[in-house]
Amino acid sequence: MITKELISPKSIVIVGGSDDNKKTGGNVLKNLIETGYKGKLYVVNPKSEKVQGIISHKTVEDLPQVDLAILAIPAKMCPSAVDTLCSKKGCKAVIIFSAGFHEDSPEGALLEEEIVRTVNKAGASLIGPNCIGVITPNYTGAFTKPIPALSEGGVDIISGSGATVVFIIEAAMQLGLKFSSVYSVGNSAQLGVEDILKHMDETYIHGKSAPVKLLYIENINNPQILLKHATSLIQKGAKIAAIKSGYSEAGSRAASSHTGALASPDKAVNALFRKAGIIRCYSRSELVTVASVLMYPKPKGNKVAIITHAGGPAVMLTDAISSNGIKIPHFSGKKADELLSKLFPGSSVANPVDFLATGTAEQLESIIDACENDFDVDSMVVIFGSPGLTSVYDVYEKLAKKISHCKKPIYPVLPSIVNVKSEIEIFQSKGGISFPDEVIFGNALSKVINTKDAIKDSMLPPVDKKLIREVIDGSTNGYLSPLQVQKLLDAAGIKRAKEAIVNDLASLRKAAKEIGYPLVMKVVGPVHKTDVGGVVLNVNDEETLETEFSRMMTIKDTTAILIQPMLSGTQLFIGAKREEKFGHLILCGLGGIFVEALQDISTALSPVSSEEAKEMITELKGYKLIQGTRGQEGVNEIIFNEAIRRISALCNSAPEIFEMDLNPLLGNLKQVIAVDARIRIEK
Repeated sequence: MITKELISPKSIVIVGGSDDNKKTGGNVLKNLIETGYKGKLYVVNPKSEKVQGIISHKTVEDLPQVDLAILAIPAKMCPSAVDTLCSKKGCKAVIIFSAGFHEDSPEGALLEEEIVRTVNKAGASLIGPNCIGVITPNYTGAFTKPIPALSEGGVDIISGSGATVVFIIEAAMQLGLKFSSVYSVGNSAQLGVEDILKHMDETYIHGKSAPVKLLYIENINNPQILLKHATSLIQKGAKIAAIKSGYSEAGSRAASSHTGALASPDKAVNALFRKAGIIRCYSRSELVTVASVLMYPKPKGNKVAIITHAGGPAVMLTDAISSNGIKIPHFSGKKADELLSKLFPGSSVANPVDFLATGTAEQLESIIDACENDFDVDSMVVIFGSPGLTSVYDVYEKLAKKISHCKKPIYPVLPSIVNVKSEIEIFQSKGGISFPDEVIFGNALSKVINTKDAIKDSMLPPVDKKLIREVIDGSTNGYLSPLQVQKLLDAAGIKRAKEAIVNDLASLRKAAKEIGYPLVMKVVGPVHKTDVGGVVLNVNDEETLETEFSRMMTIKDTTAILIQPMLSGTQLFIGAKREEKFGHLILCGLGGIFVEALQDISTALSPVSSEEAKEMITELKGYKLIQGTRGQEGVNEIIFNEAIRRISALCNSAPEIFEMDLNPLLGNLKQVIAVDARIRIEK
């Protein structure tokens, strides 16, 4: 739980406070004093009578009642100190800078567990250990620098890494981005990123709370909590951007199915972020740039005007945003001619609007007014630097006024961070946020515009839960039999090809007569059937049927032969993979051998909404084949969409499903029918 004492303590003790500002206990005390903490400050240091002018106590036993304790002492000393603080001194919030806990050794892990038991018993909040601390509007409980400018309208940041959050703050300050609060959770012994975000959600008031939340995550300990509260915040009007590091895989994962080979924890992260509406970033620079873009009003559409006095940056920005699907409309006609007449000869208003290196503040104003009132665009980007020959105070002052008054967002790209450093500082001191690099900005803007809102509707189609549970409860771990798979597909409402499983000639002849030629024959037992010659297509007569049956039964691990009618259609794939903590990851793509050869797949976390399923289908590189191309029949996307959601519903009813392949399904305009399926369960 997050107590009020963690957010707004009336008294703080630094256990391990020091006069040495090179030590964590010294610098946090210095930060608290210099930033004007208004509550009572205490210090525990057995070697000093006073520390930085504050009377020092010899032990925590000597302290009066205190709201918040910040510990900068060796790990082994922390459990006893926390016990005294929480049980005798009324302490309801603890921040531990110290390292040497579960990140260090099994012994350290035991110390950490003891501390957590103590704070939980006391109903207190714990941040850390192994963190840099907390900064709120009420106090600066961090030992690092710089201390960012705080503003109610700034951004909140929650980080699993102390050093990283410092670097993020430094990068943000260069853009003029301000903060509302900073949380470094370190080891997340009690409170992690998800818990802090939950608190921000539960206390969020639109228009008053920080509008943008930034996350740096190394481990998602509770994906469902993260999803729930990120979704809630975004639906309330907040925006969230996040880095999830550690997404690369050192080696290939052993898997016995297509889905197992193609699914990965990072795909689950992407699916979670998409479902919640979180903008995923991959670097500190990208994160703070996206955050800065989010601090401006969101454009109503994706049409952008580029206004510049330098051709090169405008071209690079055009490349960056147009390659991400952002439109740069061509300006022409009477209004364009009128604007051109107000500019110096040689200027261009085609979009980008280039008003030359000699362009003036008044000309910039005319261009912005035209983009605001006359041209069909949703936002503007102004690129304006200086070769160092003249000052640009008047330009930036005019730009700041237009940013505050125009209905369409205006993004200032101010690249001359040396030549006009003072002008940029003044611009930022008045609340302006600027961008030094047009390409980094362009990619960030594209992400903001292209990121869709949180998914609201995840209603799944009805399935026969009773039959599903009968099959699952009556099975053992491993791959289910063909008959069990058939029952599950039927219970889920997945249309499947008529089939029979035979292991002798008499049954083979009978089944062939009932199903009718042409037939498909597949071995039962081997995992990758085509690799062992275990699939035969277009069997048209009894002689071929019996010859192939005899051959196929000799294939290693084969226990029977499955026969089906020979069907036609586009080969499709639907899969499911249970990811630890996340639940089921649902996949779709083109089927057959293409699923692994091309790895053209889409993913979503279950439960999959109709909107998500539609996105999964349309974002496939092979989508044109699904639509139908070069006269070939396409696939009924509505039926394919429903099949994806029915697999999601099956997984929700049977969380024991570990891996599932429906490969291939054959799709045409009339039906999508499963012709092969494998399901593995782990209870």
